[in-house]
Amino acid sequence: MSEDQIAVHDPHAKPATYVEPEAADRFENPGLPPHRPRRADVDDDAAKRAERQVTTLFGLSILGTLGFIVAYFLVDPELRASVLVIGYVNLYHVILGLTLAMSLLGIGLGAVHWAKTIMPDTEVVEERHLQASDEEARNEAAGVLSQGYRSAQLHRRPMLLLTAGGALGLFALPLALQVAGGLGPLPGDALEHTVWRKGMRLMIDPSGTPITPEMVSQGSVIHVLPEGFVGESSHGEDGPSALEIMEAKANSSVLLVRLNPEQIKSQKQRDWGVDGIVAYSKICTHVGCPVALYERQTHHLLCPCHQSTFDMTDDCKVIFGPAKRPLPQLPITVEDGYLVAVDDFAEPIGPSYWERG
Repeated sequence: MSEDQIAVHDPHAKPATYVEPEAADRFENPGLPPHRPRRADVDDDAAKRAERQVTTLFGLSILGTLGFIVAYFLVDPELRASVLVIGYVNLYHVILGLTLAMSLLGIGLGAVHWAKTIMPDTEVVEERHLQASDEEARNEAAGVLSQGYRSAQLHRRPMLLLTAGGALGLFALPLALQVAGGLGPLPGDALEHTVWRKGMRLMIDPSGTPITPEMVSQGSVIHVLPEGFVGESSHGEDGPSALEIMEAKANSSVLLVRLNPEQIKSQKQRDWGVDGIVAYSKICTHVGCPVALYERQTHHLLCPCHQSTFDMTDDCKVIFGPAKRPLPQLPITVEDGYLVAVDDFAEPIGPSYWERG
């Protein structure tokens, strides 16, 4: 390789893009392009027309917000209907969604149209100086704000400010309603009771077959729901709504197990069962996961979420894990050959909460 082909690295060499400091003066400031006035800038009729369009959009936002508030209080949350393309839906949620979308869209489109047609669009260059907070700078800032207020024509077009303020102010009400209402109706005593009632038959989930004592063999586990909330019995016109069925699956699910009566340690457990057949809530008392793993040899119920373990021979007391309370027992008896509930659970099911004693 010849010396001409050898690249010699010089640490003091200037990069190819290096420009001498005095070279910066050789370039002229290109400045700003000439301002192209919009129609609303030179035609007062066009400006008034743009104002009407903006106020109309803000007015639509106000109507959407008011519609949301009215629907929130007056529309039945269980109202359902078939909507084109979407299908069979909860109409209450559709109305809330559409009115809230109309409210937000009106504000957004109104603000964009206002900025595009009425607000000033001239380019401004502001030189950067050292920060200062003296009286002169504050007065200058106040003057800029005042000039912005006037250049936006708020002093000449009060309807813009009025409708914009009304749209933005009212838009906060749906959010306040959601927060105040807890995203739905107050639970009342719903956390303390389930749908189980006296004489309600125990039905196999999901087939909806009523259960006789002979169907429960020793060591077997059957997943149970209340009569009317599972199988064909839940599909009639007079039956529970889809929401009520979902609530029943969430808080009224029960595990039915037949134990050897001689192994049962609790007298209450014997009294509330039938010949060793006992029914316990399927909802873990830790965070509400479904307890569904039964170990036949040890008679332990295991929650798969956090490994809380309950002893079915000792009133489902906690023997391991983070749960702090036993699983509530559903009192059962036999009527007309079928297992039925004697009453609802004697205590609230699921995790603890503030008001629980």
